[in-house]
Amino acid sequence: MAKVKVLAFNGSPRAGGNTATMLAALAEGVMVAGGEIEIVRICDLAIQPCVACGGCDETGECVLVDDMTQLYEKIIAADRVVLASPIYFYGITAQAKALVDRTQALWNRWRLPGGPGRRSVDPARRGLLLAVAATSGAKVFDGAILTSKYAFDAMGFAYGGELLVRGLEQRLDAAARPEVLREAGEHGRKLLAILSA
Repeated sequence: MAKVKVLAFNGSPRAGGNTATMLAALAEGVMVAGGEIEIVRICDLAIQPCVACGGCDETGECVLVDDMTQLYEKIIAADRVVLASPIYFYGITAQAKALVDRTQALWNRWRLPGGPGRRSVDPARRGLLLAVAATSGAKVFDGAILTSKYAFDAMGFAYGGELLVRGLEQRLDAAARPEVLREAGEHGRKLLAILSA
């Protein structure tokens, strides 16, 4: 039996920070459960923002040629996807949002005549939001949750839940909280267990 493929996007511009630490713990859980995971650090790539040109409306292909081009096929091939981001002003980072906006091309692939269509999307495909925030505001994650739900839908994934952690401000805060690292590992294991809904 083939291993479940998890594609994780790290939207943090800070290398080695809380988002990366949480993703590493989640990745460990994925691997313990028998899956494989690729973590893509968005800031290491050159991804232009969507320019709303409408070029993908008729073809499902983005006209911009940059590092996003290689990610489309990875998204399609994945069984699970993780969008990880720190919260900036009640939303995901600009880098993560650039990637999300460029998934419009995938949305158009699903809906175009002759395309795979929405019904061909495997209902077991799930997306997980991993978000960390410095503050404890009651609505601090609301924007990220809404954005990720629509992003996962555009990518062909159902919303599979979230791991939301408050109080992570300094670079090493997550590393000093073993309980949140355990929770991240558990989410990684559970992500593989979602086979149907």
